[in-house]
Amino acid sequence: MTTRFKLIIEYDGTHYHGWQAQREGLKTVQGEIERAIFKVTGEERRITAAGRTDTGVHGLGQVAHVDLDYDIGEEKLPLALNAHLRGEAISIISANIVDDEFSARFDAKLRHYVYKIKNRRSKLALDRNRTWLVVKPLDTDAMQNAASVLLGKHDFTTFRHIACQAKSPIRTLDRLDVERHGEDIYIYVSALSFLHHQVRSMVGCLKMVGEGQWTKQDLKDALEAKDRNRLGLNAPAHGLYFSHVDYDDA
Repeated sequence: MTTRFKLIIEYDGTHYHGWQAQREGLKTVQGEIERAIFKVTGEERRITAAGRTDTGVHGLGQVAHVDLDYDIGEEKLPLALNAHLRGEAISIISANIVDDEFSARFDAKLRHYVYKIKNRRSKLALDRNRTWLVVKPLDTDAMQNAASVLLGKHDFTTFRHIACQAKSPIRTLDRLDVERHGEDIYIYVSALSFLHHQVRSMVGCLKMVGEGQWTKQDLKDALEAKDRNRLGLNAPAHGLYFSHVDYDDA
């Protein structure tokens, strides 16, 4: 009997070539988890994630589903997988049995990301590869004010990577909030779905606003241009975290 499990996954993306399994020789988060599944169950299975992350992007609460014939319970599966992920910067936080119709990707109602910035002059030690160090003082009030022009439904072509495979550049942005806690700045972003590099591109432009290089109007003009060449800056991957996903049941 086949059982579908919903997995909650945490990972440090620094040393992985993104989430998606790729050609042999490139280590990915998906590839390592599927390898662990095979070691536990003897079954070659593909797991489906709520969203794919790029090289260097981290996961706090990535969601994926997998179908297994192997007889194992909800509590034992994470323990077994983590035993075979020892040494990897990947952890299976939980595994829950769900309906066979559940899809981590297509049933998602809202996807949440957080981008972390450290705003100080001294270099990073503990947060290296996990936070974007910005030396010049950032005006987070100006960043928050400018962020409002990106909320709602827009053509986000300017903030879309040229290799993005999405059929349409139209997306609806539900949340874009900038919060400062001392030298730590957190940018919270939520939407049903995102274009490739959309979050990093928006964060990069907000950073330019915070430094005084751009105004709110400059950001609005860039959005309305619908032209990738009008992008101000693409923020580095290592400050970005796939936070969590909302579903109808939670």
